[in-house]
Amino acid sequence: MAGSSRAVPAALTLTTADGAPVEVRRSARRRRTVAAFWENGTAVVAIPASFSRAQEHEWVHRMLEKLRLQGERGTRGAGRRRPRSDAALAAHAAELSAKYFGGRAVPSSVRWVGNQNSRWGSATPSEGTIRLSDKLQPMPQWVIDYVLLHELAHLLVAGHDAAFWRLLEAYPDTARAKAFLEGVSFATSRGLTPGDDDDVDGPPVS
Repeated sequence: MAGSSRAVPAALTLTTADGAPVEVRRSARRRRTVAAFWENGTAVVAIPASFSRAQEHEWVHRMLEKLRLQGERGTRGAGRRRPRSDAALAAHAAELSAKYFGGRAVPSSVRWVGNQNSRWGSATPSEGTIRLSDKLQPMPQWVIDYVLLHELAHLLVAGHDAAFWRLLEAYPDTARAKAFLEGVSFATSRGLTPGDDDDVDGPPVS
């Protein structure tokens, strides 16, 4: 079916350096970006469906090396390096989009900003841009991931309707992260004002 993702075995015996299984997922929605992440003990590499076998071979090994260096094996970000730079944040956003949205949310830019005093993050769907408040950086990774996914979801659904929240149901820590951020807002005097839903990105962008 057009636009669907399908799994293609990279090789019958391909495993990571420590023996974990590897799965390659080709997606017709994915045009140029490549992502890698852990899923239930399997190293998943998401690539465009248009990639040749040579490109697949090159990128699978490149992304497996990236996973090895990041030490991301495990669940809920155990041992994961925090995405401090804009480039690392953009790469992490691509991984989250691949894992939870099938790679459908493809931002043109993702960056940290220091001028968002009334929101944790914001997105401009018409431009594909995402901005996250640098106040998130000391917070747990699963909270940062929620805010990133919230903004990625806005590239697919602009408002906070039922379709939007259905997208975020795929992330297991949505409710916990929302409660965490609401608690931070309540406990601090930084001028964060919770909105009707969750104070992640303020009014919907038209």
